[in-house]
Amino acid sequence: MKQIIIAIDGPAGAGKSTIAKKVAAKLGYAYIDTGAMYRAVTLCFLQSGAPFSEDVVTREAETMDLSFAYKDGVNRVYVNGKEVTEAIRTLEVSRNVSKVSAVGGVRKAMVALQRKIGSMGGVVMDGRDIGTVVFPHAELKVFLTASVEERAHRRYLELKEKGEDVDLEDLKKRIAERDHLDETREIAPLRKADDAVLVDSTTLSIDEVTAKIVALAERNGVCGTNL
Repeated sequence: MKQIIIAIDGPAGAGKSTIAKKVAAKLGYAYIDTGAMYRAVTLCFLQSGAPFSEDVVTREAETMDLSFAYKDGVNRVYVNGKEVTEAIRTLEVSRNVSKVSAVGGVRKAMVALQRKIGSMGGVVMDGRDIGTVVFPHAELKVFLTASVEERAHRRYLELKEKGEDVDLEDLKKRIAERDHLDETREIAPLRKADDAVLVDSTTLSIDEVTAKIVALAERNGVCGTNL
């Protein structure tokens, strides 16, 4: 089977991780959650208790032992042998991850790791700079987006299900702020690659978006093992 790299980029809350996991499962590919990698660095920094500085967060990125394992239907994340799958999804991590991921040293360390993981192909990788920086020659690039209102609503339901006390209007504001930070940061800003396919998921179901991307992969010569 042809082994290509599928890059799915887009803003926060667009459903990249959910869709990328389903596409990978359909095609029999590995799924790499690059957003989780930056969240893991952020968690390590917060747990260190140190004041924020570029040197501190870069050191965390360069020294932590990060790994993934797919168990019981969940893409689990481990740092230094300890599972952090849930810990990296807290509001505190969300509030700090843009600041941490904008640091050049952090991005350099994570991009090197992402390229190493994806070097053999057969991967679906989601993030904000996969198609523009990490794998600019990826065979299939998708820019997945949705309206701020829809993304905030999805995040609201996700956090409520976890028992967190959240305000929908506050989430809308934070997502808009996150978009601005991601789009205007100096290093690897969020943008659609010129050759990426735009998919707006605002009015589409998860299965409909997955089917669109799988069909795009098939046009690139990929024959899934679980279709």
